[in-house]
Amino acid sequence: MQKVRPKKFLGQHFLTDLSVARRIADTVDACPDLPVLEVGPGMGVMTQFLARKSRPLKVVEIDFESVRYLRDHFPQLEEGIIEDDFLTMRLEHTFSGQSFVLTGNYPYNISSQIFFKMLDYRHLIPCCTGMIQKEVAERLAAQPGTKARGILSVLVQAWYDVEYLFTVEPGVFNPPPKVRSAVIRLTRNEVQNLDCDERLFRRVVKTTFNQRRKTLRNNLRPLLTELGVDGSEMLQDPFFNQRPEQLSVQDFVNLTKRVNGLTS
Repeated sequence: MQKVRPKKFLGQHFLTDLSVARRIADTVDACPDLPVLEVGPGMGVMTQFLARKSRPLKVVEIDFESVRYLRDHFPQLEEGIIEDDFLTMRLEHTFSGQSFVLTGNYPYNISSQIFFKMLDYRHLIPCCTGMIQKEVAERLAAQPGTKARGILSVLVQAWYDVEYLFTVEPGVFNPPPKVRSAVIRLTRNEVQNLDCDERLFRRVVKTTFNQRRKTLRNNLRPLLTELGVDGSEMLQDPFFNQRPEQLSVQDFVNLTKRVNGLTS
């Protein structure tokens, strides 16, 4: 069978360097003994190394050409090849409710969405590894006070420890992307709850980053109006002179509790 043609509308950039593929596959070894779900395997350049690890493996692929290629070249995975859209899957059924490691050379056009879905299933995903755009990897790992810090940084770091492992150059892909890539590993931390209204926490984080150059004070006013509360006294606190990228996860938890207190 002919090789699969990369499709731009699916954000496909097929990895061609076997040594890089092996290094990415080996990142799952930090969470041994758990099944592995690979997203977007394409022609299986990573799959071949994951399949040697003597642990349950499933792959999910939306591209019918890639699915056909995988079925031809990985007959041992026939029961584990899922033709579906990862973003719409019910992950609790993937390994019959068992926890698993999520990995992949993630499609660049949906990488952030993949991590938001991971957060929804954090009780099932103690470890997530893979390759994404370097810019997104830097956002995931960004610490307070850095320009790269944003919504994704805070929401992911609330539940996971983030490791930026290594950078990958464009030349090892077909077609080469216009950006550099990076491999990351996210490991579930000890936090079981955030000690605040978690739905409001998300709203506070997203609202404060709406206009990054503005202070917390200016960014929060629309949310307080939506909630129907008068936060004028609270906003006089010098704390609200800061910009959102300066805050830690705990700062956002405390901020959420303060906002929630106004609604009581």
